[in-house]
Amino acid sequence: MLRILTKLALLAIVLALPITASAGTELTWYGHSAFKLKTPSGKILLIDPWLTNPANKNGKEDLAKLDKADLILITHGHFDHVGNSVEIAKKTGARLVATGDLGKALAQYGGYPKDQMGYDTLGNFGGEVKLLDGEVSIAFIPAVHSSSVFAPEGSADKNIHNGGNPGGFLIKVKNGPTLYHTGDTDVFGDMALIRQFGKVDVMLACIGGHFTMGPNRAAEAVDLVRPSMVVPMHYGTFPVLDGTPAAFAKALKQHKSKAKLRIMQVDETIQL
Repeated sequence: MLRILTKLALLAIVLALPITASAGTELTWYGHSAFKLKTPSGKILLIDPWLTNPANKNGKEDLAKLDKADLILITHGHFDHVGNSVEIAKKTGARLVATGDLGKALAQYGGYPKDQMGYDTLGNFGGEVKLLDGEVSIAFIPAVHSSSVFAPEGSADKNIHNGGNPGGFLIKVKNGPTLYHTGDTDVFGDMALIRQFGKVDVMLACIGGHFTMGPNRAAEAVDLVRPSMVVPMHYGTFPVLDGTPAAFAKALKQHKSKAKLRIMQVDETIQL
């Protein structure tokens, strides 16, 4: 009888314990091309972190409360992609993931802490780096665009410095999704090769036009990459970026795309 009561007591304790699901991967959009990716273990990756862009009315608050970042990924040197990276890097110690040329330019002219980058995080197209104890691997993908670096605002240096070649990133999260951030680009045929190196779960695609591909050409890019889901970005921040999610949805429908269109709101976080 005592043995039965003991087993019942243990069962009651087990049933009373809270059930916690394992954390997934989270994606937050800050507007423009700025994203935060949180891995299942809680590591933080920021991509093109211009948090204070005109589309984000809470940008200053978002920047002030951001107290942790492990990696900052920058696709190219233009101000709207370098964004608030220097301030965030100095506050959090985040290491820079970029091409070697861009990293050198950002350290020499852009104010990014030189000791927060190195051969472990800097690479080039065709290369891949494994970081955060193997939790993420990041491949460097070319882009059709340009790249240049300016000194921080208030500096006496008013020159335009070479930022190397522009690019995007293919980010594979261990026990999580694979994301392709296009950076600023036009559609190009070799996008079709990306899926040969692994299924793309989420494609973060620029659609604004004028400086990058617009909705129709972005739909062509989705055809080539064949992601499970596509999130439009780099639109509406300035008047000239007049590509819209509605036009993108129409173009995807015309292409009979099987990708799920997920239109994110600024400051929204989704589970992947």
